[in-house]
Amino acid sequence: MNKGGLIVITGPSGVGKGTLLAGLCHRYPDLFRFSVSVTTRSPRPNEVDGREYYFWQRPEFEQACQEGFFLEWAEYAGNLYGTPRKAVEETIAAGKWVLLEIDLLGARQIAQSFPRALRIFIAPPSLEVLEQRLRQRSTEPEEAIQKRLSHAAIEMAAMDEFDYVIVNDDLEEAMEALETAIFGKEP
Repeated sequence: MNKGGLIVITGPSGVGKGTLLAGLCHRYPDLFRFSVSVTTRSPRPNEVDGREYYFWQRPEFEQACQEGFFLEWAEYAGNLYGTPRKAVEETIAAGKWVLLEIDLLGARQIAQSFPRALRIFIAPPSLEVLEQRLRQRSTEPEEAIQKRLSHAAIEMAAMDEFDYVIVNDDLEEAMEALETAIFGKEP
């Protein structure tokens, strides 16, 4: 594991990607780094440039796209988001593993721009369970939940595009499966 690499994590909203990745970083703090994306959206309260995101103006972002600055990029809700190629490559060269939590479109771009990346899909046991999880969060209106569930069905139809599919039914079992996917049999 000392050679470094890129690990792409994809899956529907509410499936537990962030929880699994936080657990992985807690268990192996010296091995993994999260990629910090660039965005054209405005910072939210308490967000710091370079910590949560790098906050750029749209013309600067568009110029960087033309110059091949990003491993992947996409537009979401009128804002641009992208993963800086150089930062990922430098982190890998330093022997660290870069964790990139991105959507299906971004994962497909990474498959083209960085084909040696390990691509892992985190799936719910079922759409019904995912719906329960989204509702238990009590953070979104009904319309947003329905939109997320519709998008989840599209994402789940693409699971076979990934190197590994991990069903997050039990958090500890999913963590063990994630470790096996990354490390092989033993970390």
